[in-house]
Amino acid sequence: MLLDFTKMNGAGNDFVFIDNRPGRISLTPEQITLICDRHRGVGADGLVLLKPCSSGKADWAWDFYNNDGSGAEMCGNASRCFARYVERTVGVRNGFKFETRAGVISVSIHGDKVTVGLTAPVGMRLNENLIVGGKETVIHSVDTGVPHAVIYVEDADKAMVQPLGAEVRFHKHFAPRGTNVNFVQLLGKNTIRVRTYERGVEGETLACGTGVTASALITAALHQLTSPVYVKVQGGDTLEVAFKKKDDTFTDVQLTGPADFTFDGKVNV
Repeated sequence: MLLDFTKMNGAGNDFVFIDNRPGRISLTPEQITLICDRHRGVGADGLVLLKPCSSGKADWAWDFYNNDGSGAEMCGNASRCFARYVERTVGVRNGFKFETRAGVISVSIHGDKVTVGLTAPVGMRLNENLIVGGKETVIHSVDTGVPHAVIYVEDADKAMVQPLGAEVRFHKHFAPRGTNVNFVQLLGKNTIRVRTYERGVEGETLACGTGVTASALITAALHQLTSPVYVKVQGGDTLEVAFKKKDDTFTDVQLTGPADFTFDGKVNV
């Protein structure tokens, strides 16, 4: 089967997009893994199928898959890319909504940057002590569409993202879903740096939109940061997280950042 695709990236977090509006495409986890393979396929952190929204809650919908073939509820960087992909593919104008497994996402496009209105964060837990890397570690967590853990480090460059990220990702405390893991460095007023170990990729990505959002919200809760929070990611870009905060509740959470077309092509699966 030969499929047309578009490759895009959001701050270095890269994805393959396929138009499945007719509903004829059904990919197995093995096929998704092959397409996302960086040696034998296109190469991507995830794959997205565009489809009509059947619930009537939004204009469009997607099926999102990690590069290991597993489905995921939400992805912030892919959401921004999806907005521009839909705009180009369908011809819709600015200001539409699409449905994910985590809920409905609103989008606003301004050039090569996109703002997505995310679902409300849930389940924020602060200052939990877990044994990680053989020692007690303070970990914070929140679900920003997918589950995220946050660990503060003095120097993000020296963070042991791969070994510690994998340990926390599969820690029994976060079973059975597991969690994404963010290593966060405080840089200055309303600015942080984040490196993320992503569940489903099972390694570090250059950026993680929901991880950036989780890190910004938890830092705002712990260190009184105000909206917007600027987040420097491993790929070199700076993303912006805006929100409203009342007491311990965050609402109107928005993520802004780049969404770039890389190339179009055909892939045989």
